[in-house]
Amino acid sequence: MALQRPVLSVGGVVWRDDTVLLIRRGKEPYKGLWSIPGGSVEYGEPLEAALAREIMEETGITARIAGLIDVFQSISTHGHFVMVDYACHWEAGEPVAGDDALEAGFFTLAEALEKVSWDETRQVITRSAALL
Repeated sequence: MALQRPVLSVGGVVWRDDTVLLIRRGKEPYKGLWSIPGGSVEYGEPLEAALAREIMEETGITARIAGLIDVFQSISTHGHFVMVDYACHWEAGEPVAGDDALEAGFFTLAEALEKVSWDETRQVITRSAALL
């Protein structure tokens, strides 16, 4: 029997002025739903480098980390994920859906909170504003 372990992932709440970067997921789990950009950390990859890579791959955006929001976990039929979420400042680029995203764009805080499907993600977005 194979040893199963949690998947370590990173996510970024990227702010450009008063708008938040969101992606519509292009792959399972939760394909088609809106969330913050992010993904799995590769072996030997620093968390911050993984976040920069994931944001770039999914949206074409360059962002600078402002601070750690929190560490969460999700255990469901989709697996066991440990998520490290950061608040970020937009630095360059216009959102273009790439890699694991169907769509990408900047939205007002109210729009972003309405679009995302998970209460925990709404809390992360709200809490990120305090770090900027």
